[in-house]
Amino acid sequence: MIQSKGYAASTATSPLAPVDFDRREPGSQDLVLELLYCGVCHSDIHYARNEWGSSRFPIVPGHEMVGRVTRVGDQVSHFKVGDLAGVGCIIDSCRTCTPCEDNEEHYCQKGVTMSYGSKERKDSNVISQGGYSTNYVVDANFALHIPSTLDPKAVAPLLCAGITTWSPLRRWKIGPGMKVGVVGLGGLGHMGLKFAHAFGADVTLFTTSESKAADAKSLGAHNVIISTDAEAMKSARGFDFILDTVSALHDINPYLSALKRNGTLCLVGLPDQQLAFKPGLILSNKVISGSFIGGIKETQEMLEYCGAHNIVSEIELIDIAEINKAFDRVVKNDVKYRFVIDLATLKADS
Repeated sequence: MIQSKGYAASTATSPLAPVDFDRREPGSQDLVLELLYCGVCHSDIHYARNEWGSSRFPIVPGHEMVGRVTRVGDQVSHFKVGDLAGVGCIIDSCRTCTPCEDNEEHYCQKGVTMSYGSKERKDSNVISQGGYSTNYVVDANFALHIPSTLDPKAVAPLLCAGITTWSPLRRWKIGPGMKVGVVGLGGLGHMGLKFAHAFGADVTLFTTSESKAADAKSLGAHNVIISTDAEAMKSARGFDFILDTVSALHDINPYLSALKRNGTLCLVGLPDQQLAFKPGLILSNKVISGSFIGGIKETQEMLEYCGAHNIVSEIELIDIAEINKAFDRVVKNDVKYRFVIDLATLKADS
């Protein structure tokens, strides 16, 4: 077993606190990473607080990891000791079902193994623990190469927030001549703006906060609509595609109204309550869709694109001891635009 230190939630109501734990023994196809940085995703909070009702305690959150390879299994040829590597939301799958064969391991029909809170396929006695920790053991086929041109701490959120927004924008072939909306300016939304702008679309941000207008335009929005302004929302029409990144309960009907005929509203946030819509709003062949992260191949393609175009997340770097305050700030939408933990502070804390 590999010894690790981290910060864990012991119950749904307890703050995260230091913990010592063991990771599974690495095998011939595995990497061991010394973790350097880990992003803080809103889903970490949902899981740590058992807001989805499926959490296994104790739990070390974190699925936006960047680290340095310290050990390489003898059957691994595409990584070497000293490489920078990333680990995102998924760390294993059955690898034989149709989605897995289509490089969509995140839709594995036999159940994907998540980077925390899942039984490890290679050792079912071990529950995976996440990246708020000193190290990680991962199958090399589920690790990602980090472009050397990018700041590794700002890369970490790309492994969830980045791929979650990249994948649907690529799937719907967003590009020049298309009118695209992004709902919400947070960890997901700011990446949606960056990618949609980079792909050449005419980009509008929908936000409840007038104070975010200047930031939105610096991140790639051509227009900003305040979604609490009823008249402004009535005039918002003709969108080919709207990416809804909001993870709280909200009304999606105004965004359906904003779509043109054959337009798509894609939901990538994960509210803990059901959303409702009026069927009459989709009579113009409009589509409501969802998208969940992306496969390993697609995530690597995103990272290479980001390396070529110098695209990273906007972050606030924090010490591990600040994680509980960071959780509270994420819930209040008080972050620009993703917290990233400097895991050197975990080593110093221990």
